[in-house]
Amino acid sequence: MFSKGIFVVTLFILYKITLNNANKEIQKYIDRKFKLHQGYPLDSLLNFTELTAKYGYPSEEHTVVTEDGYILTIFRIIRGKKCQGPIRSPPVLLMHGLLMSSDAWLDSGPESGLAYLLSDACYDLWAGNTRGNYYGKRHRTLNPETDIDFWQFTVNEIGSFDMPAVIDYILNYTSSENINYIGYSQGASTYFIMCSERKGYCDKVQVLIGLGPDSRNTYTKSIFSRLVAKAYQDLYPTLTEVGFYEALPLGGIVQQTIAFFCRDFVIADTFCRALLSMFDSPHPGSAETQTIRVLVGHFPAGTSVKNMVWYSQSLNVDDFQHFDYGTRANMELYGSLKPPAFNLSATTTPTVVISGKNDFLVVPADQEWLTSHLPNVLEHYIVEDSLWNHLDIAYSKLTGKDILPKILEYLSKYSYETDVGF
Repeated sequence: MFSKGIFVVTLFILYKITLNNANKEIQKYIDRKFKLHQGYPLDSLLNFTELTAKYGYPSEEHTVVTEDGYILTIFRIIRGKKCQGPIRSPPVLLMHGLLMSSDAWLDSGPESGLAYLLSDACYDLWAGNTRGNYYGKRHRTLNPETDIDFWQFTVNEIGSFDMPAVIDYILNYTSSENINYIGYSQGASTYFIMCSERKGYCDKVQVLIGLGPDSRNTYTKSIFSRLVAKAYQDLYPTLTEVGFYEALPLGGIVQQTIAFFCRDFVIADTFCRALLSMFDSPHPGSAETQTIRVLVGHFPAGTSVKNMVWYSQSLNVDDFQHFDYGTRANMELYGSLKPPAFNLSATTTPTVVISGKNDFLVVPADQEWLTSHLPNVLEHYIVEDSLWNHLDIAYSKLTGKDILPKILEYLSKYSYETDVGF
C-alpha cells in the first residue's frame, strides 16, 4: 500500500512538471505569435539553435557546470552551410561582450555574423555564454529569482570559473588537446583574468584573438556608457537593499521597451541607430537596419549589478584590477588598501589584438596600454576603416571585409585539417 502511494505521488509530480513545461512552451508560442502580429522580426524572437536552423546551419546545445555551481548553456555549429572541405581543428571558441550572449554572433545574419562566417570557413565553432545572461541563469543550489548570492559576481568570477569550465568541457567533448579562442571585449578581459587567477589554463589555448579586448577603461569616451555605469555604482547600496541584483536582463523593462519601439523599420533606422551611436560612436552604413531590429531582441541579455559596478570602478582607475570593496574590506579580503591588479604578464598565449580607431568604449589609448602589458603579442591590427567602432565587431555588415581576413589568417596558422566527420 505504501509503495503504491509513493508510485501515485511520483506520477502526479511528473505530471505537474510535464504540464508546467508544456504550459511554458504554449505561452512561448502565444507570445511569439502575438509579437509577430505586432511587427517584430522573426529573427529577434528566435534563440541560437532556432536561428542557426532557420539559415541551414545545424547546431548543438551543450550544458556546462562551473566549479561553483553555475549552469551555462553553450552552442556548437556542427558544420557551416558553405563549408565544403574537412573540418579544421582545434575547436574555436567565441566569447561575447558585456550584456551580450552567444546570439550576438548571429544577429547580423549569415552574410556577416561571425559565427556563421567562421563555421563556413570549416572551423569547429563553439559560442560560449557567461553566468547572469539569458543562457546562464541556472545554478545547482541557488535560485536567481530569490538568492542574492547568485548575483554576487563580476568579471573576476567569470574569468576564474566560467572560462575554465567552458574550455575544459570543449576539450573533453572533442578530445582535443587545445582550442583557439576569440574574445570580444569582456570575452577577452575574462580570458586575461583566467590566465592571472588559474595557473595552466593559458597553455590550453594555442592563440588568443582579442576583438576590441577590454582591460582597464581609463579613457573611455562614451559619455552615455559612463553615466549608466555611474548610476549603477551610486545606486548599488539602494538596489541591493530593495532586492535588485540583476542588471538589464533579457525580458526586462529596458530590453522589452527598446525591442518594442525598434521593431519598426523607420524608428530602428533613426532613433535606435542614434541610441547605439550614443553608447559607442557613429558609423553610418555599417550596421543594417534589419540587424538593429534583430539585435534588440537579444540585447541587453543581462548581468549582475555588481558587475556593472566593477565596470564603473574601472573607469576611474589607471589599472586592470579586482573589485574595490573599500579600504577596510579590501584589507580583510586582499591584505591591501587597494584591490590588486590582475597579472597581465600571465597571459603567455600568443595574442592578436584587433581594434578600431573610432572605438569609444575600449579606446585606442587603453588598447595600447593593454598590448604593452601583454608578453606575447603577435600583432596589434588596427582596422583600416577610420570609423570602425566597438559595436561593429558584432553587428557590422562589413565584418567579412574588415576583420574576418585577419582572424582567418591567424586561425589558419594555428589550425589543421582533420578527416573527422561531424
